[in-house]
Parts: sequence; structure tokens; C-alpha cells
Amino acid sequence: MRLAPWLALAALLTPLYATAQETEGAAPQRGTGGDIVAYDQIHKPSPARGGMVVSQNKIAAAVGAEILRKGGNAVDAAVATAFALAVTLPRAGNIGGGGYMLVHMTAKDGKPAQTIAIDYYGQASRNTLPDLLLGATGKFDAAKGYSMKGVAIPGTVAGLWEAHRRFGTLPWGTLIAPAIAMASNGVILSDDEAQANAEQEKAMSDDPAALAVFFKPDGKAYAPGERWKQPDLAATLKTIAAKGRDGFYLGLVAQHIAAGMKAGGGVIDATDLANYRPIVSNAIVSSYRGLPIAYMPPTASGVSVAEAMNILETFQVREQGWGSVANLHLLSETMKIVSADRRLVGGGPDWKTPAIGLTSKRYAAERAKLIRPDASLGAKSLPDGNPYPHESTDTTHFSIADSAGNAVSNTYTLSASYGAHVVAPGTGILLNNSLGNLAWGHRGEEGKATLPVPGKRVGSTITPLIVFKNGKPWLVTGTPGGGYIIATMVQMLSNVIDHRLNVAEAAERPRINQAGGDAPLELEEGFSPDIVPLLVAKGHRVRPSNTMGSVQSIMIEGDTFLGSADTRRPDAAAVGVK
Repeated sequence: MRLAPWLALAALLTPLYATAQETEGAAPQRGTGGDIVAYDQIHKPSPARGGMVVSQNKIAAAVGAEILRKGGNAVDAAVATAFALAVTLPRAGNIGGGGYMLVHMTAKDGKPAQTIAIDYYGQASRNTLPDLLLGATGKFDAAKGYSMKGVAIPGTVAGLWEAHRRFGTLPWGTLIAPAIAMASNGVILSDDEAQANAEQEKAMSDDPAALAVFFKPDGKAYAPGERWKQPDLAATLKTIAAKGRDGFYLGLVAQHIAAGMKAGGGVIDATDLANYRPIVSNAIVSSYRGLPIAYMPPTASGVSVAEAMNILETFQVREQGWGSVANLHLLSETMKIVSADRRLVGGGPDWKTPAIGLTSKRYAAERAKLIRPDASLGAKSLPDGNPYPHESTDTTHFSIADSAGNAVSNTYTLSASYGAHVVAPGTGILLNNSLGNLAWGHRGEEGKATLPVPGKRVGSTITPLIVFKNGKPWLVTGTPGGGYIIATMVQMLSNVIDHRLNVAEAAERPRINQAGGDAPLELEEGFSPDIVPLLVAKGHRVRPSNTMGSVQSIMIEGDTFLGSADTRRPDAAAVGVK
């Protein structure tokens, strides 16, 4: 009974979550808020013209924006931003990891507009054995995962090279020059980066090469405001700038990586590096409430976000109101279904994900029937879905859009924060631990899509995306966050499209996360505690959570670029050309 007045008030206030973008019906009557100028939402995007870069690190964002000012396009800026992040945000920005890039290029010189996906995520060595990362108990050994044994073949340099080869306009070396200068001359550490680096001392204690990169000769950490130089990384970047892809995968750098792998018990060798290639394909295109959305194909998780949006599309989400118990329950149940269906998402050479079935509107309609408004699904009450009948023949994200209508949505990672906590001696390259993403120690049907086999393409929850309106990029967005990425992107899309929040407000609202089975429903701070017993009454097990994700987004309205740098990460910034 105590909650009734609050619920009544919430119902009355629901229209206030609409934005100035609302066009249906008469605008609701609002108070002034005490301002002469009426602002309808608390958080505001950063406006700019001429193009924009939004990144988790403001130094790297500024590097990308400067490339746009020099006449480079969105792909040029993406290459420059990515290499800059390898210097300024080493916990996630990288050349020793991998990722996924969506590229939209507008029609030009008689060529039609196109949206392609570049999968440059990690790949298992051809020397991989099923017990490589197993301990004495026959289960995954985390210590082996955080070592040279847990490293997947890095794909970042190959992916950036492929994007530039196809679409770049400025010279390759010009794009890497800012990163080289920062690695050589040093960067001034922010409070956040200094603290993050300092906290790695124990994790890196067994790797002298890593300690030499991240700590002073006397073993002390660099303090905020101090200049941090990375001479080995600068030398590696110079080689890549001069020789392109081959500067990483062939020659001296590759030899250093292979030697470091062998010394640390890893299995990647020079042949693995030489043979690595990114996978280039068409984006998966679905839609939500009439707006086309381009997603990354598997082994990224675009199919999972698309499935979630298709399920939500069968419900009246806007009418529920943002943050209502009904809305949170629906999001949670949707994510449980999507989590169950992720058993089918994996990579080659031994698995093909039923991507068309998983992104089918008909399949989503079938799965949506499982959702009840008064009860929560659990491991025993959630049956496996069958999408096959619907078939036919610390991670970091940055978003970039240029004045010509081109856009890049890129998420790349070392998997864990600072990857495997190992550096290839003589290179300054921090290496990933992505091989741990595979299903080590599983037998039979369990984990079948992600079993560790030679040459296996490793999978990820990463899902950069681009939303289109009137045939042009409208929202370019993505997030880091590991297992929280999928739910974060679902809420970002629903916040903008269903609840009509501006791109900054959509990012700043508190989030939930729901894994599969009987996992708890996690809530960020910012939700009223009064909703917890109401969710529990529906069968949810609720627990509080730290922040989820860090959505870096650009919304394009005419010639105005509206940037949103998610404040969940301290150094994020939206930098416009003008």
C-alpha cells in the first residue's frame, strides 16, 4: 500500500521522458523547471559540425578529429584513433588484440553506398590442443589464460590495414604518426590511467617485459601528471608505419612475438602470424520500429542484439514507460531468452552460426510468447529455441562520422583489462588473453559452438552498430563491457527509439543486466529502491551492480553531429571538427 502513491506519481510523470524528437500527438504540458529557456532533459550531447570522433579517451578522440580536419575520411580517422588508443589507453586500446569494425561509405564516383563488416578478432593457433588451457582438474586454468598460452593471434593491425586499403584517403604513415610521437615523447597520465596502470603491478609481476613498460626502473608506478614514455612500442609503430600490415605479421616484430610466445609456453608461431587475415563481409541488416540497423555478423554478437530488439518490437515498450517495473521485467526476460540462444553463436572452422534464423522476426515472435507479465523465466522454464527453420540459403569503443556521410563504429579489445598481462619482449606490445573465451574442458553438446580447435575464430560479446534514417547513418554507437555489452546496447537502442531520449540522456540513464538461466537481475545505481520488491514479486533475484559499459555515440541530425561520451569512463570525450 505504501508504494501506491509513488506508482501513481510515476504514471503521471511518464510523459516527461519523451523528448523534443516526439512527433506523435500533441506535446505534453511541461513546467518551466525554473529556467527562462526550457530544457526537457538533464543530459545534453556535444554538438559539432564537419564531423566528430567520440572515444573513451579524449587524447585519442582529438587525434581522430584532427585527421578529419586535414581532409581524411571516417576510416582515416578510425585508423589514427585506434593506433593512438594503443598508446593512451593500454588496458583496451591495442595492436596486440582484436576487434570488429562496421564501415559505412556513402555513394561516390558512381559507386553505390555500402556497409561492410571487418572481423579482425583473435584466432586460435593451428597448434592449439584441447588441453592447452586446462589445469590438473580438467577445467579451465585461469593462470594459463593469463599467460602467453592464453593469447590468440592478434588481428588489430590487419583489420585497420584492411579498412585503410579499401577506403582510406590519407597515407597510412600519416595516420600512425601521432601515435608514434606520443609513444616516443610520452603522454601525461590522467588520474584514471595512472591508477589503472598502477593496479597492474601484481598481475604483471611474473612478466619482466610488462613491468618494464608500465613501471619505472625502480619498480614504482607512474603518478598522475607524470610523463610516460613507451620507446619499444614507438619502434614497433614506426615499423608498422613504414611496412604496413607486413610490419607486424612478418619480419622483426613477428619474430619477437613468436620468440616471446615460445619462451612463455605459448603456441603461436611465425607461420600463424603470417597467415592471419581479417574476415570482410556484408553487415547483418535488421530493423527496429522501421529503422534499419547494421550489425556485426558472428563471431561478434550483433545477432544477439538484433534478436533482443525483434522480441521487444512485439511489445508496447514506450507505453510501459522508461524504468517502470513492467519495462525492466520485459528487458530482463528478453535478455534471458537471448542468453539461452547464445549457445548457437560461434566461429569457424567447425561451426556456422544460424545468423539468419536468430535475427528472424518470426523466430523472435515465437520466443516472445515465453514472456509473461507476472512471472520470471528460469533455467527450468526456458526451453531451447530452434532458429534453424527460419534460416535461408576493458574493451573500448569509438564512433566516427565525417561530413561526407561516412561512418565507422569500432570496438576492439585485449579481452580482459590489460589482456594476458604479458608483453612480447622488445616490442612494447601488450598481448590479449582472448583464447580464454573458448569453451575449454567442455564435452558433448555443451559449448559446441565455441570448442577450442586449431584455427578457431574466437567469439565475443562485442557489437558495434549503425542505425539508419532516410538511408543515411543516424546513430553510430557501441560499448565495451564484456558480458554487459549486449544488454547495454539493447537499452541504448530502446532508450533512443522507444523512449525518444536524446543520445546523451539515453547513455546516462541507469542500466540493468540479465544473464541466462537463474542469474540475478543486476541494477546500476540510480533506480529507486522501491522497485526491488516489485521485481522480486515477479520472481527476479535482484542485486546491485557497478557501472555497466561505456557507450560512445554520435547522432547525426542534418549537418549537426551530436556526440555523447559516456561519463561512466572518466576520460571519455566527444571531439568535433568545428
